[in-house]
Amino acid sequence: MEAATIAPCRTITPEEVAHYQEKGWVLLKRFIGPETIATLLKKAQGIMGEDGDSNPPYGIDQPYFNAQAASGYADPAVRPMLHGVGAAAKALMARKANVPTRLFNDFFAPKLPAARKTRNQGNGATSFHQDFITFAVDRSGGMTFWIPLEGYGPEAGTMSFIEGSHRLGVLGNYTSYDGKDIREVYPELADMPMTEQVTYELGDVTAHSHLTVHGAGQNNLDRPRWAYLVLPQPADARWNGSPPEAFVPDAHGMTPYGPFPDSAFPIISE
Repeated sequence: MEAATIAPCRTITPEEVAHYQEKGWVLLKRFIGPETIATLLKKAQGIMGEDGDSNPPYGIDQPYFNAQAASGYADPAVRPMLHGVGAAAKALMARKANVPTRLFNDFFAPKLPAARKTRNQGNGATSFHQDFITFAVDRSGGMTFWIPLEGYGPEAGTMSFIEGSHRLGVLGNYTSYDGKDIREVYPELADMPMTEQVTYELGDVTAHSHLTVHGAGQNNLDRPRWAYLVLPQPADARWNGSPPEAFVPDAHGMTPYGPFPDSAFPIISE
């Protein structure tokens, strides 16, 4: 079926919603227009350098990627795209209640070349994991829109997903596995199909549930694998009081099981 358009993002189709609900992830072909992708890449390189490695350390040191806050909602050139993501996330959540979505976080995440000595960490493979436990929220429904800023294939270290793993519930923090792979800790994951690493054309995006187990290879290119990550949450989610990795409660006057303030976590869908 033809997808209608919400500039600068298209709307998603019922078939895409059904795929996400069943598999825990979905590839959204040509979801974002090339002009917006070009704007994001220029913004990322302006902050991090063309090598994706010239920014000061962000405070997240791990091999998956070199993280850098994007603060896209403050940018009039990026904000309309975030509202398009919010509308898509609301559809993918498929809540019977009319629950909006809020922007929980957005950041640039270049995976640096594996063969190069880098200033920042972020030039290794991404071990298989869930995202949910790191966000200290009291309910599921959140997801990540993984937006490549160029066309990439497996050689760049793109994503793989274990389909149906979102139905297993919360599987713990990856730091608690005592050095083991999540697939060793939960052998039932071996009974579920794993996708091949995704090949993205310009404008393609994947969305995955924060309960979906996923990982990525190392970047074997001679340049950064540029990605922009947008994390919507259901607007009724609350901080559960645990130490979060993604925000500073004291900076926003937050209390356990109180609402996330709209000023810092804006609503991005109706």
